[in-house]
Amino acid sequence: MYILRFDKMNSSKMLMGLMSLMLLACQPKSEYQRIKEKELASGKMVEELFLDLRFGMGRKEFFTTCWEHNKNGVLTNGAHYLQVQYKPVMPSGKDALMHFYPQFEDNKLYYMPMEFSYPNWFPGNEEYSNEKLLEDVLGLLKEWYGEGFFEVANRDRSVSAFVKIDGNRLIRVFKKNLTTIRVEMLDLRVKDLSEMNKNDEAA
Repeated sequence: MYILRFDKMNSSKMLMGLMSLMLLACQPKSEYQRIKEKELASGKMVEELFLDLRFGMGRKEFFTTCWEHNKNGVLTNGAHYLQVQYKPVMPSGKDALMHFYPQFEDNKLYYMPMEFSYPNWFPGNEEYSNEKLLEDVLGLLKEWYGEGFFEVANRDRSVSAFVKIDGNRLIRVFKKNLTTIRVEMLDLRVKDLSEMNKNDEAA
């Protein structure tokens, strides 16, 4: 009788576990998941980033391209951990700095983090707030990459970002702090955003 009761308990636990899995499988997918799956399934390959930089280029080609832009006064070395500095023309007309420096996997560029700031920012000036900067950066990115950015957020909306996915190219935009907007461009053929989030948390 003891063995029989034990088997029934195990069967009940297994049944409850299967039901839980089924419920999880039936959960509606987020907009992000649906768009990502659709874009990856399309087979569309997008490698263009900006300023002649692209996914898949090697370190040597990256440095050569940046050096050419440097000679022409387009890029400079910035006092920032993302070492390359660019001054984009923002939709607002305000002066802004963009710093970037990529990561490579097997000598192929797959991840491009960028950080934007207003050099004229100072506390209390709403015209140079991170909210205004976010609007400006999104406007610039829409000029570069077109419409299609959508907002993703956690349940209480304490953390949010704007995302655009074109084939394998993912772009994520969010407020890093009071003075900085961070943009991340990721080649989904190499890594997923969840892997990059784990790297950020471990850093």
